[in-house]
Amino acid sequence: MSDPTANRPPAAEPDISNPFSAVPIEITVSVGKARPAIRELLAMGRDAVLPLDRRIDDTVELYIGERLIARGLLEEIEGETGGQLAVRLTEVANLRDGLG
Repeated sequence: MSDPTANRPPAAEPDISNPFSAVPIEITVSVGKARPAIRELLAMGRDAVLPLDRRIDDTVELYIGERLIARGLLEEIEGETGGQLAVRLTEVANLRDGLG
């Protein structure tokens, strides 16, 4: 896969006058959902495959809590951290208005 830092616009400078700008937040990446019957779930064991409602090349959704903040595509990071997943953002919400 490609380098997730390539063609990236420069990051905005942090607002050092705002003490909250350095507070880390947790972002959840949703790759899909599954809706098995409970009997199917109980029958699953090691190496079972749980199909999701999305394809490998579909966009993923990024959330802070319950709020959708962006969409993007999964990528694999190359180099020293090879094998690690990343998300290339394709759509970013205006955090005041949300994502349309």
